[in-house]
This record gives sequence, C-alpha cells and structure tokens, in this order.
Amino acid sequence: METILSIAGKPGLYRLVSQGKMNLIVEALDETKKRMPAFGTDRITSLGDIAMFTDSEDIPLWKVLENVGKNEQLKPCTLNYKKAASKELHGYFAEVLPDYDRDRVHDGDIKKLLQWYDILVKNGYSDFKATLSAEDDEQAGEEEPKAE
Repeated sequence: METILSIAGKPGLYRLVSQGKMNLIVEALDETKKRMPAFGTDRITSLGDIAMFTDSEDIPLWKVLENVGKNEQLKPCTLNYKKAASKELHGYFAEVLPDYDRDRVHDGDIKKLLQWYDILVKNGYSDFKATLSAEDDEQAGEEEPKAE
C-alpha cells in the first residue's frame, strides 16, 4: 500500500514512491505528479501517524477524514476553509468530530485537515482507513511472533 506523507515547509501531500540510500523519493499528490527527493533533514510525517485531540482519547486521522467524507459524501469540502472565520471552522469541525478538544485543536489544524481531505478526494482516495492505516497494519504484521 502507498504511504501518504506530509513534509514540513512544503505544501500539499506526497506519496512515497521509493527509498534511496540517504533519501526518500516522493511524488506530489496533485496534477503535476512531480517527483523529488526528501531527505532525513526534512520533517516528514506519515498521515497514518497523526491523530486529533478529543476530550477522551486521540482519534486516528483516518477516522476524522472518514467523518468528513460522510459529511461531504466523499466530494471536495463545501466549506471555504481558506477564508472561513474561526467560528465557522469550529462549527463545521464540531459536526465532524463533536468531542474534539477545543483548547488543543486550533484553526490551522482544522484548515490543514480539510486541505488534506480535499487533496485525497481529488486524487481518488476515498477509503481513508485502507490508505492511512496500511502502514500500521504492515508494522503489526512484522512484530507478530512466528509459529514454528
């Protein structure tokens, strides 16, 4: 399965294509499909490792994206998150994730989440669980003891 990555300081999302000796080769998830190297000095985060703060426990990003998808019928976001006021953002997010931690989830976090949702949907990713949790499943499979 593909690994979807966010690289700090670079807009958008990237798909892991290959691993080099000292870098990763990533492809932009946009119309350009531009490939470039990402180095160890870049702050690279897999979307499968990200969770949103709630009042009880942290919710994996794929579950939040799934909720947004249900709210939007897997179409691009109807809220103009780039120009939305703080109240609009938090009101929309309360519909998606009612018990989110209002103190620790900021406007920028909601905007970033909705931007990522739009990128994923526009590029044909609609099964967020399979797309983002595949890496976790692979790691779990490697750690299981082998029966002899």
